[in-house]
Amino acid sequence: MDRVIRDKNWQEFKRLADSLKPACVVYNIEQNGLSPERELTCLRLIMPTQEAYYIFLDFPKEEQLRETGIPVRRDKKGNRCLEDKDVVDFLKAQLERKDLTVCSYWTI
Repeated sequence: MDRVIRDKNWQEFKRLADSLKPACVVYNIEQNGLSPERELTCLRLIMPTQEAYYIFLDFPKEEQLRETGIPVRRDKKGNRCLEDKDVVDFLKAQLERKDLTVCSYWTI
């Protein structure tokens, strides 16, 4: 598997997850200092399949992520951040598969 395919919107990523039935979806909450909006936090979803790795990126717009609507919260110091629980709960609810493993990139 050497192909990486970037999905441009959440609905396409969700459709692929439904049709390809991956064993897992991996997420990474990234700190991206190069964002044009000077926003540091973004979400990367990775869906490994036999054919390719499918990647989806979501960026904040106001107090939630643009595509998924996952809330952007503030930590104790006032920095905007994403909560692991919000990401996992969203993916499990949206992808509607009890056998799907959802894990952070850093816990694999």
